[in-house]
Amino acid sequence: MAWRFKGHKITAVVVLIAAAVWVGTGKFASVGSEEANAAQPAPETGKNTEAPASTHRTVAAITPEFKDHAREIRISGVTGADKRAVLAVRSSGVIASLAIAQGDVVKADQIVMTIEGADVTAAVTTAEATLAQRAQELTVAEKLFKSGNTAELQLIKVRADKAAAEAALSQAEAAADRLNLRAPFAGVIDSVDVELGEWVQTGTPIATLLALDPIVMRAEVSELDVGFVAVGDRANVRLVNGTMMEGMVRHVAREATSQTRTFPIEVALPNPDRTVPSGMTAEVSLYTKPERAVIVPRSIITLSEHGEIGLRVVGPDNVARFAAIELIDDTAEGLVVKGVPEDVRIIVSGQDLVRDGETVVVKDAATIAIGN
Repeated sequence: MAWRFKGHKITAVVVLIAAAVWVGTGKFASVGSEEANAAQPAPETGKNTEAPASTHRTVAAITPEFKDHAREIRISGVTGADKRAVLAVRSSGVIASLAIAQGDVVKADQIVMTIEGADVTAAVTTAEATLAQRAQELTVAEKLFKSGNTAELQLIKVRADKAAAEAALSQAEAAADRLNLRAPFAGVIDSVDVELGEWVQTGTPIATLLALDPIVMRAEVSELDVGFVAVGDRANVRLVNGTMMEGMVRHVAREATSQTRTFPIEVALPNPDRTVPSGMTAEVSLYTKPERAVIVPRSIITLSEHGEIGLRVVGPDNVARFAAIELIDDTAEGLVVKGVPEDVRIIVSGQDLVRDGETVVVKDAATIAIGN
């Protein structure tokens, strides 16, 4: 019984060893495979049995969205009066009337000051009387000459006397007019430098007059930007106190300042109530003439073989090519460029791996973040 038990153990060990050898050969894995392989036709000798792989690169592209874009140029400036004049005395004498004070609003041609001049006024009256006499004498002389009772030379003399009387009256009226000082334009009296009853000489400054409607924003643009600014362009102005105003460019200098090589400009802003004073600091935003442009990511800008800046684009035939562009603005959304053809898509991924004339496989990338 003991021997039989040992025989069974030996048999089990032999079976175990045989099974291990069979598993090690891997023949069990080929069950069905060999039959399947036998059912397949034998490959033809000398022919490539691998499926041909595509040699075209895959790129991602977006369809450009064209918009009219007005470039914004930001500069700083200072408000100033549209007109400024220092009013001065036209004739020496004592100030008889002073009809202005600081802050007064005056109209154009309004009398703001008068100098005493009784003698000048009397000279006008005398000149008027003399002229009336000379006119009457000329009437009589002409009648006498027609009747033959006076010589022609006498008539000529009377006519000359009347002309001299007219000239004398004009001089007297001009002298009287110089006693009055008038405002050359409508505005605000910013300062008064004399007092009533004061004796002043010809040319003495008596007041400063400012025209504040419109108020003028004076600033300077760089030589790089001046070519984009023109008279009539829209401008937004933000005053130092936060007030926002909109105006229009009314002047662009044609000569740069020698110190800074910048070009002075003027922006006119409506100021009917004269609340904006002269000399206030402000930020000016100029908007150039709108141009048809596209906003593109900064990361897709590339260079051509000749160093031109541009984009890689692909046409309806899926052939890639280079499109030269011009940068017109840099915004938070991306670069604003012009020169992109209308009938292409812009490659936004893989643009540096393709060349002009290369056929590509295009995938839509419309959801790409433009600001990248």
